[in-house]
Amino acid sequence: MIHLKDVQHLSGIEIIARQIVEGFITGLHKSPYHGFSVEFAEHRLYNTGESTKNIDWKVYARTEKLFVKKFEEETNLRCQVVLDISNSMRYPPVEQNKLRYGAYLAASLMYLLTKQRDAVGLTLFDESILLHTYQKSTNTHLRNLFLKMDHAIRNYLHENKTHAASVLHQIAEKVHRRAMVVIISDLFDNVSQSEEIFSALKHLKHNKHEVVIFHILDKKTEIDFAFSTGQITFKDIETGQEIKVQTNQIKSAYQKAIQSYKQKLLYKCGEYNIDFNSIDIAEPFEVALRRFLIKRTKWV
Repeated sequence: MIHLKDVQHLSGIEIIARQIVEGFITGLHKSPYHGFSVEFAEHRLYNTGESTKNIDWKVYARTEKLFVKKFEEETNLRCQVVLDISNSMRYPPVEQNKLRYGAYLAASLMYLLTKQRDAVGLTLFDESILLHTYQKSTNTHLRNLFLKMDHAIRNYLHENKTHAASVLHQIAEKVHRRAMVVIISDLFDNVSQSEEIFSALKHLKHNKHEVVIFHILDKKTEIDFAFSTGQITFKDIETGQEIKVQTNQIKSAYQKAIQSYKQKLLYKCGEYNIDFNSIDIAEPFEVALRRFLIKRTKWV
């Protein structure tokens, strides 16, 4: 299992992505998915009732699972990875933060998809779209995306806020051909105006895209509110505004508010048939990669 702290010392997002993916594939050999990792670029699971003529019996002999050989048109998926690089993602204010986790996850997904000959594009945003590329499946394109992402996450001087709702509306208009849109964000826009985000997500689905959300959070503090008892000064990482509070006095109200927001997200994603994944930055990357791989297999 590879955690954020395990790759933090490595230089270069391409090296980090390769190590995460290779560790993930190695782990699949030792899991109930044994055999799947070797063949997933060329095979899919057999569905009961379909023709048996394309079953790969050699794979069955090794795995005791039925896989069907995939034709070229079945293997090509278009995926737009959308990464939030706003200041709220730079929390906690240390190197092992949500932005680093999200960027390494995004890079790993793109590396994994390119190995499968799928086409990937990248969108970086804060209060506006900072980068938007179309989907390609070449290694040169992938390396270019890694360079752009690496530069973005190392630029800590830009004071950027979040405006996820307007950005997602724009992406719905920019991605013309049906694609899988993977959103990696804490979705901490103006929570009081959450209906704007829900409207933007609905817009993406209206355009026939498959939408997958990785909701990135630091569970210890942002969900469990595990701060020391007493007076603490909290600083808004996007506006710089500070407020002093007694943690024991606001903990219950805070947890109630954050849980209410998450429940609304879950409900709306369920209503729009959007795949919602809550990811803690303390979790190994394999958790998110496994969920994505299962989703991709069903989609193609």
